[in-house]
Amino acid sequence: MKATQLLHQFGQSLWLDNITRDLLDSGTLRRYITELSVTGLTSNPTIFDHALKSSAAYDASIRAKLKAGRRDEALFFDLALEDITRAADEFRPTFERTNGVDGWVSLEVSPQLAYDTAGTIEAAKTLHARANRPNLFIKIPGTKPGLPAIEAAIFAGIPVNVTLLFSREQYLAAAEAYLRGIERRIAAGLNPDVGSVASVFISRWDVAVNGKVPAELVNRLGIAVAGRTYRAAQDLLFSARARRAYNAGARAQRLLWASTGTKDPKADPTLYVQALAAPFTINTMPEATLQALAQRSDIGAGLAEDGGDCERALARFAQAGIDVLALAEQLQQEGAAAFVKSWQELLGVIADKSAALGAAA
Repeated sequence: MKATQLLHQFGQSLWLDNITRDLLDSGTLRRYITELSVTGLTSNPTIFDHALKSSAAYDASIRAKLKAGRRDEALFFDLALEDITRAADEFRPTFERTNGVDGWVSLEVSPQLAYDTAGTIEAAKTLHARANRPNLFIKIPGTKPGLPAIEAAIFAGIPVNVTLLFSREQYLAAAEAYLRGIERRIAAGLNPDVGSVASVFISRWDVAVNGKVPAELVNRLGIAVAGRTYRAAQDLLFSARARRAYNAGARAQRLLWASTGTKDPKADPTLYVQALAAPFTINTMPEATLQALAQRSDIGAGLAEDGGDCERALARFAQAGIDVLALAEQLQQEGAAAFVKSWQELLGVIADKSAALGAAA
């Protein structure tokens, strides 16, 4: 049995962190669903940037949209929504079979709104309405200005994938925003069944401390932070406050492990997948990691419910001079900046393709 199927049976959802039109047109995504137990999909500006740069599959659509007067960011969201809604339809049977627990796809608001609360709320409402799919998450960053936007979106009934979380503290702030939105719906007499996931990024921790820690701590920081966060999520899952919300009809916000492709060429490509296997969580992974996992026939012991030895490991990182709280803030800021850079590059690709295809029309 493939490790992908074992992971699914273990109780963890396996999502693909990629989307391209070629992936959809070729039937590859459908094959991943049927053969590799993939039950959802995430996207981000970097993924769309690479897709548009490397493929001519979008050219005909771009030409048509140029003729309709679409340009720049508006043209991009037209293209992205075409791909995302097709992917959502592929996962719709999973969504219905699991009563909305699984089968989701994600689309991010403009990264340039990471520190713009009002703009994020408006963009989330617009994209959700345009997609018109029940299994679409709108990705909103868990930055401080993003937190009230998360609460407002949940209150408005918009499912949210909270992105750019790096630490237990950032996760708990995002979970609080989600619960506030749910509690407001309950108080207003609205249906509190609004889905959400909280995406905690893993591999960037180890990239950040590369060359700064002893050999025995290499590639262990992301896993240790994940263990600490998982323990906090377990405590919240069974808290009196959360159970009151469940009793009113709410569903639990699930924890999602993101950035789980190893960046160290010497490391096992499935390092983060095997270390972070845990029931009622999600691992969204790039294609290379998915394909490496499909070659395995085991998933290891997974993540202990209490986080295992995470606190001992984090104490050793502290002894090595790593300030985890400060680094988490730095990583979130750098992550937001990296997505803005990808977004600007993406719009540049759109402009270049528009100019070339418009001239050739």
